[in-house]
Amino acid sequence: MITGIHHVSMNCGGAEGFERAKSFYCGVLGLPVRREWPGGVMIDAGNGVIELFSGETEPRKGAIRHFALAADDVDRVVEGVRQAGYPVFVEPKNIVIKSEPAYPARIAFCTGPLGEEIELFQEL
Repeated sequence: MITGIHHVSMNCGGAEGFERAKSFYCGVLGLPVRREWPGGVMIDAGNGVIELFSGETEPRKGAIRHFALAADDVDRVVEGVRQAGYPVFVEPKNIVIKSEPAYPARIAFCTGPLGEEIELFQEL
């Protein structure tokens, strides 16, 4: 049986992209390294892992729209993302997902160092 999402894996397109991505996820977002090997790293995102590998080819677009990272303060994370020079393309805002029961959240979207779209998601 499936028990959850283990990791999201990202091809960094070479050593430069790898270092830029590792710096963003560990430095800007403050996520700790769980495991590291030559050309790869698993970064602890709390309830899942972000795997980065240097790769040798250009990253390609696929079917995944974005991935969401849980945050305890979306506005504070957005401030750090901006200070590091990364674009925020959806400003922090409160939403209510019209589900049963209703699901209130505060969200924002930014672009990561590899062009990935990241949703910052704070349950309210």
